[in-house]
Amino acid sequence: MDKLYALGINDVMITGTVITILITIISIIVSRNLQMIPEGTQNMIEMGIEKLHGFFQSLMGEHLCKRYFPIVGTLFIYILICNYSGLLPLAGKMHGFQAPTSDLNIPAGIAITVLILLQVIGIREHGGIRAYKRMVSPFVFMLPLMIVDELAKPLSLTFRLYGNTFGDEEVTHIFGELVPIGLPVVMQIMIVLFGLIQALVFSLLTAIYIGEACEGSEEEHLEAHA
Repeated sequence: MDKLYALGINDVMITGTVITILITIISIIVSRNLQMIPEGTQNMIEMGIEKLHGFFQSLMGEHLCKRYFPIVGTLFIYILICNYSGLLPLAGKMHGFQAPTSDLNIPAGIAITVLILLQVIGIREHGGIRAYKRMVSPFVFMLPLMIVDELAKPLSLTFRLYGNTFGDEEVTHIFGELVPIGLPVVMQIMIVLFGLIQALVFSLLTAIYIGEACEGSEEEHLEAHA
């Protein structure tokens, strides 16, 4: 473990990697044993995915959701598990085990990844440089403001997720010391709810940003084939 720390690898990176590996393994196992009539675990997973898909489809529309639900759905699941990992015993107290979203670097890394994906999606949907036409429309002098707006997206995603997670942990710790009986249980229940909301808000904002990046792309495709 000390050798890993010497390489700059910290607790949140280890926990985040373990979570990624676990999600991958579970996905492979579940996908290899799919049943035509789902039962048990498969049925629960499919119901959850369908609910999540329906939520994002109502927001993004059928076309965009069909293309980009895997991105926003994966973000939601990963962030949710990262948030909930902090509720496990010894989280933050044992070497190699700390909720990834409780460290500023992890939310920042996810948010920067989202920003890069937005550029790729915009270029893919609009077919090149036209993806940035909206940044100079209706006036060229809007460009600096649009650049600031684009860069503000990962900042907003980062501090929203990190601030809420860090704040929840601190509040729970303080109230746990003040009222050690009963109240910590209530706070843990609240954190479960907050962890769900934070994951949903992050993926929700990502879905909105994807919609903005793709705005007008269908009309451009129709004009190109007219």
